[in-house]
Amino acid sequence: MIELSFTQAKEFTEKILTKANYSPAHISAISDVVLKGQMDECASHGLYRLLNCIHTLKSGKVSADALPIFKNQTPVVLKVDAQKAMAPLALQQGIPQLIEKAKTFGIAMMALNNCVHFSALWYEIELLTQQGLVAFACTSNHAWVAPTGGKKPLFGTNPIAFGWPRQKKPPFIFDFATTAVARGEIELYRRTGRQVPEGWGIDEHGAATTDPLKILQNGAMLTFGAHKGSALAAMVELLAGPLIGDLLSLESIEYDEQTGSSPFGGELIIAFSPECILGGNYQQHLDRAETLFKGYEEQGARLPSQRRYEARAKAQQTQMIKIPQHLYDDLNHYLNN
Repeated sequence: MIELSFTQAKEFTEKILTKANYSPAHISAISDVVLKGQMDECASHGLYRLLNCIHTLKSGKVSADALPIFKNQTPVVLKVDAQKAMAPLALQQGIPQLIEKAKTFGIAMMALNNCVHFSALWYEIELLTQQGLVAFACTSNHAWVAPTGGKKPLFGTNPIAFGWPRQKKPPFIFDFATTAVARGEIELYRRTGRQVPEGWGIDEHGAATTDPLKILQNGAMLTFGAHKGSALAAMVELLAGPLIGDLLSLESIEYDEQTGSSPFGGELIIAFSPECILGGNYQQHLDRAETLFKGYEEQGARLPSQRRYEARAKAQQTQMIKIPQHLYDDLNHYLNN
């Protein structure tokens, strides 16, 4: 593990994306997302994602410079066409518009289309909770996951995220794949030559396996909670696919044409304004919500995202970001060759 200052990490990231030929606007947006992930010690969604950004652009499956197009479908529905670009820039420009709509009407939806969404969902959820909004988001990806009782990939890892704002405390946020684990975690096990725990995936014959390569190459990942996870994964397929006019995971992996690029598709984001919905006494009800979080603390249970917030606090205190040596070496090799 090596450590870089915030400034060094930012410069390092920007140099890599510049060499990959992303435009300045996309470099800025992508850098912010991956650096925040690394700062929070989200190994599978930090600087590791730069490798995906490099490969996906080189494969011709994403635009390096396309600018998002915005359309107000209705007063509460914002459609954002990323024009086959990485998602961060479209999110960066679309979220402020979503916030304005939610604060005006109480609830608003943003449909992000034609994008490569490679990062964690908590990033955009946190932007909304910082404005006092409750938020929900989901996105599908490549068909890597078999339904319970099946043997062939049908779903993406299909993450779901939810956020609740809290006064003078970090927001309550959860962000998890509907699979037993994020695909990036299995990729990290493969890169470091380790076996994965049982229950994460099956091989090409449908047999349980702990070999990450067998899962990633011709096998399939598994949902959490058996049929319950499968149902949630199907819900995400429909919400982030046909409902917003975007791809199912099966269609996304067909679009990929076996290039191994990051998933192409859409994301659904919904924002709620407690103040608009509840009126003048909204704070009273937000205060009541704290009883729930107090219940966690009284039992010694950890709130979702608590580990991330602790890692972030340490990074902010030291102004340093930790990067695994093997990842730094891979990125440095790309930069210097």
